[in-house]
Amino acid sequence: MLPPSLGDPDLAGFGGTLLDDLAPEMSKIGYAIKVRIAHQRGTEGISVLAEKAKKVRIKPAFVEQPPLNIDGNDEYRPKQAKTLRKGLFKGKLGTLSARTAQPKPLVIPGARTTYNKPITTMAKVVLRFDPSEDGHEPPKLGSMATKLKVTTWFASAPRQSLPSRHTLGFDVSQGAYSENVTLSNLCIASAQWEMHDATESPVTEDSLARRDSGISDCSAASTNAEAAFVAGVLPASKDYKNGTFYTAQVLVPITLPGHKNFIPTFHSCLVSRIYTLSMKFAAQGGPGMHLKVPIQICADGSDTGIENARARSVEETQLQEAADIWTPRSVAPPSFSDIDSGTATRNNSVGAVRDELPPDYAAFAPPSRRYRTSIVA
Repeated sequence: MLPPSLGDPDLAGFGGTLLDDLAPEMSKIGYAIKVRIAHQRGTEGISVLAEKAKKVRIKPAFVEQPPLNIDGNDEYRPKQAKTLRKGLFKGKLGTLSARTAQPKPLVIPGARTTYNKPITTMAKVVLRFDPSEDGHEPPKLGSMATKLKVTTWFASAPRQSLPSRHTLGFDVSQGAYSENVTLSNLCIASAQWEMHDATESPVTEDSLARRDSGISDCSAASTNAEAAFVAGVLPASKDYKNGTFYTAQVLVPITLPGHKNFIPTFHSCLVSRIYTLSMKFAAQGGPGMHLKVPIQICADGSDTGIENARARSVEETQLQEAADIWTPRSVAPPSFSDIDSGTATRNNSVGAVRDELPPDYAAFAPPSRRYRTSIVA
């Protein structure tokens, strides 16, 4: 996948405004169209009369990738539980649990398109309060602060895998640069708590782990946890006493600010760009909670590019269908010598390579052989 332009202040921007793309000085991806006019002077050889390079900004389309597997990755924190107290020297009020998941991606409009709407998506946070005693009401919520952590990975030697902070201490050729961009400060005090009884509490991973190993299934526990998150009911905390509990859901809008140039999420062997969504909030009588999950930024293709690609696809299909009509076909089976030497396989692979090559590179493919067989009745 072609990486986008990065780190060039002359090209970073949206529309006609130059914007910061949050790239460090250690990483830069640039493209240019270079023109050279040469002259043949007899036996003196070729001399260059003029040479000019023009920078161009590459903004490829990036589709949404599968969600990142963050199990066991301490860089992210999709769930957290904290103990709430009645006061400084008083007893426990209960346990507050929170969980979120990777939201849908933020999609940047394609190049040369007029798009004045904000680039937004929605994150979901599910809360659960397990009271220490029956009769304890759920806590009051305050505000939620959201930030976007922008991380650019760079390396002086090609990497063999996706970048990770675990490898920074062992590989001196890699580095990372991060910046935090403030998104919003949302009041969540109006979140509605819903009371449930013990029969509505989903099965937890711990309850499955305590069973006999012959019937324990971690994948089933994970599936149950995901289904519970979608339904808006989290598994019980370790302090749950099989009584009533409370749940709430908070929808958090995520909007990209317009004073920065956000590059789509991409990975290459030398440079990578990733984003992390950070959500901080606190409840009355308890410490702050901090959730961190990955979030993708994708990019649409330009309207002109999509139409041109569709037209080329239709034209190539029609030309291929017309060529297949006049292409001689062989109905004879391959000879035993061809089978033994693998000639038939090679001919098929050469044809496949020729068909997969772009039109401009078809001339560099190895020549294909075509056989004509006459059938005499």
